[in-house]
Amino acid sequence: MPEYKLSGLLPPLSLWLAVAESCTGGLIAHRITNVPGSSVYFDRGLVTYSNQAKEELLGVSPQLLQQHGAVSSEVAMAMVDGLVSRTRAGLAVASTGIAGPGGGSKEKPVGLVYLAGAYNQKRMVERHFYEGNRLEIKEQAAQDALELLVRLLAVVGEEVD
Repeated sequence: MPEYKLSGLLPPLSLWLAVAESCTGGLIAHRITNVPGSSVYFDRGLVTYSNQAKEELLGVSPQLLQQHGAVSSEVAMAMVDGLVSRTRAGLAVASTGIAGPGGGSKEKPVGLVYLAGAYNQKRMVERHFYEGNRLEIKEQAAQDALELLVRLLAVVGEEVD
């Protein structure tokens, strides 16, 4: 898997990056911090695996979790919004999904992942379905989260020019 050196993509702003992870369990943060120089832009990563952690650390409402479930576009967006509001990050990404092998249902099968990204007032949320074992699903989700950040940064770069 390619590593993204996000520092070369960040606009000439003081921009900190933070991640909130559920199904990826810290893999996105791991991939970011594997690149030398990431301390210049990486602020923090939170693994909010349980609903309680999503509520306490990101401010996701219990009602939202009950209404839509933890694996939903609404919760992914609430996670990224909570991350931005509670940190110094101007750029953020969040993941929530079902990596398996159990835990899936007909409505929400194993491999379903939602990714959300935020920069300033810009928001993106994506629904993905991955196949493979637990690690393969997590790796694919982490890769797509990094690619979502790259797409967000492309929008940011257009605004800065």
